Amino acid sequence: MSSDPWGRVDETGTVYVRTADGEKVVGSWQAGSPDEALAYFERKYEGLVVEIGLLEKRVKTTDLSSKDAMAAIDHLREQVDAHHAVGDLDALRTRLDKLVALVEKRREERKAQRARQSDEARQAKEALVAEAEELAQSDQWRAAGERLRALVDTWKGLPRLDRKSDDELWHRFSHARSAFSKRRKQHFAQLDAQREEARRTKERLVAEAESLSNSTDWGPTAARYRELMSEWKAAGRAQREHEEDLWNRFRGAQDVFFAARSSVFAERDAEQAENLKLKEELAGEAEKLLPITDLKAARAAFRALNERWEAIGHVPRDARPKVEGRMHAVERALQEAEEAEWRRTNPEARARAEGLTGQLQAAVDKLKGQIEQARAQGNTAKAEKLERELEGRQALLDQALKGLQEFGG
Repeated sequence: MSSDPWGRVDETGTVYVRTADGEKVVGSWQAGSPDEALAYFERKYEGLVVEIGLLEKRVKTTDLSSKDAMAAIDHLREQVDAHHAVGDLDALRTRLDKLVALVEKRREERKAQRARQSDEARQAKEALVAEAEELAQSDQWRAAGERLRALVDTWKGLPRLDRKSDDELWHRFSHARSAFSKRRKQHFAQLDAQREEARRTKERLVAEAESLSNSTDWGPTAARYRELMSEWKAAGRAQREHEEDLWNRFRGAQDVFFAARSSVFAERDAEQAENLKLKEELAGEAEKLLPITDLKAARAAFRALNERWEAIGHVPRDARPKVEGRMHAVERALQEAEEAEWRRTNPEARARAEGLTGQLQAAVDKLKGQIEQARAQGNTAKAEKLERELEGRQALLDQALKGLQEFGG
């Protein structure tokens, strides 16, 4: 009979292992000595120790699934419970029990992690859906389209949720993209229609511009070209492949007209500059008639100068007021001299002037007497009222006396 702390072999060759529940039969050994039998079953025990150690390491350091880990633990526990090894089997059971607890803990942690990941994925997808639904109303077609495509890529990189939740969110996400695509398609269809309408309008404007390019009706044609330009801007843009060609034709027609007008205006400006020089000379001759001493001679000389003035054509618009003002000043001086001469030589006018002067002088004298009387009576208010009236009459008298002097009186 042979034994060690964990097992023994009896005289019949039966091998036992000691456990907390008493001795258990390990097997029968007839091929050799009892020590060889114990050594054999102790090696089996060591094998179990190694396998359990390896499983513990896998559970702790790898992503071994809970299902596979439990299957491996159950397989080892069956071997331990079969009592086909000699050693501290209870210690192995304890290690397996701890391993089960660790696997359960890992399972709960992974479950919690999956729940967190699922919640994060749900929040992320809900955020994507909210942004997509907002973008669906955008008119920033290029930027919004690019952003929606980026959102799709982001969606694909997120984990799936439960089928119902994932399908509902994807339906909203897909609907938002479809709504944006529909609006964008409608917008560009409408834009194409507008551009086609702009093309037809601009074709008409180009045709009219080209028909006017050889016109010599400078003012009305230039005004019409300005109107055509306003209509061109209001028409909007045509398709890219037509816009540049239409614009080149439109501008080309205008350039032909305005180049011709500029040439004609340049000739006219040169002529008007020469006319201005001639009129300035005439104005200088007219100004030499002042001051007027011989009215008859001055009148005849001015008439001759004016006939020459009228025979000269237009002068530049900005110079016209100044040069014409010089002639008008001489003309007004002649008119004033003629009026003075007429008043001086008109007996009826002189008599009327003398009569008016006499009436005003009598009125002034009367008012002075009334003022003295009012002051003598102490009636200050009446005196002041009469003085204001006297001021007006005196001014009229002074003016009348001045006029009478012009008659030489």
